[in-house]
Amino acid sequence: MTRTRNRTPKLLVAALLVIGFLTATYGLTAANTVPASKAGDGSGAVSGYTVSAIDYTLIAADPTKVDKVDFSLDTAPAATSQIRAKIDGAWHSCTNVAAAVTCDFASGSEPTVAGATSLQVVVAD
Repeated sequence: MTRTRNRTPKLLVAALLVIGFLTATYGLTAANTVPASKAGDGSGAVSGYTVSAIDYTLIAADPTKVDKVDFSLDTAPAATSQIRAKIDGAWHSCTNVAAAVTCDFASGSEPTVAGATSLQVVVAD
């Protein structure tokens, strides 16, 4: 005697689980709130700063290393501007007070005088 199994209840339970999962997923995504934002594409003129009055201060105990570098910019950047200087192959953070910029190197990360062959300054307003 051959027994025939009725698969309908198992398929019904599986279908109900899938529908329940999809409903819960939709409910979670429908509750997300995304704030309005602006986006755009275009072009504009980018003007650079003129760096002048560069002054290197050496470490008194080890004059082969630079303690800090000071320089001036031709225009004062915004107070929220980020200023970085690259010297001896590494980028360093700088502080700005009315277009007078100081890059004071942290202990252990001072650039060497021998490696200070160029100074690259980046200002992001």
